[in-house]
Amino acid sequence: MTTTPTPMDPSAQPIRLVVVDDDPLVRAGLALMLGGAEDIEIVGEGADGTEAEELVGRLRPDVMLMDIRMPGMDGLTATEALRSRPGAPQIIVLTTFHADEQVLRAIRAGAAGFVLKDTPPAQIVDAVRRVAAGDPVLSPAVTRQLMARAAGTGPRTGSDDRADRAERARARIASLAEREREVAIAVARGRSNAEIAATLYLSVATVKTQVSRILAKFGFNNRVQIALLVHDAGLLDDDGTEPAT
Repeated sequence: MTTTPTPMDPSAQPIRLVVVDDDPLVRAGLALMLGGAEDIEIVGEGADGTEAEELVGRLRPDVMLMDIRMPGMDGLTATEALRSRPGAPQIIVLTTFHADEQVLRAIRAGAAGFVLKDTPPAQIVDAVRRVAAGDPVLSPAVTRQLMARAAGTGPRTGSDDRADRAERARARIASLAEREREVAIAVARGRSNAEIAATLYLSVATVKTQVSRILAKFGFNNRVQIALLVHDAGLLDDDGTEPAT
């Protein structure tokens, strides 16, 4: 992921950021790398999920960088709790693994994306800017990884839970217009906007609009949530193909 820095608009408010990690050295390193960005203001730091909840209530950040594995309340539990609240910040989870089960659960709960702890500083700064602007940090390649995890190696929930989730997912899919449904299935296959546009004979701008409508309709904030919905509804087999009828 490469980006060109954009000069800060003097009239714009800086992005209010909270960093949550149980390792003080990690927090210090993130504060150092992010503190140099003119458009980002670190307004608070925390050591676990309980502190994360308190900081959000008190400081109202725009974005939170959240470690997944922490003692006490972990980042996954905190993400699930925070994203269920109105006015929640966008959350980027910090992890040492590319697509493990906890990352998948955090994305399902509404995290805007994840970054690895060894990600170059410029990319972490870019990730904060992107999620603050409403652009989740999840590439099509990452979507495919997470979907493979969901379909294959992750722990299975009980059959009743799966049946309930499938029923809810099918009801949601039924509320989509035909074109929205086609776009949702293409997203679940891990296709980029350009690939979807070419397949469905649409402009990229139209695909972006359709994806935004689906996200808004279901209160989602990332493409993996769309993909998981399609998967839960049984519209794709585990290999990404439509099931036989």
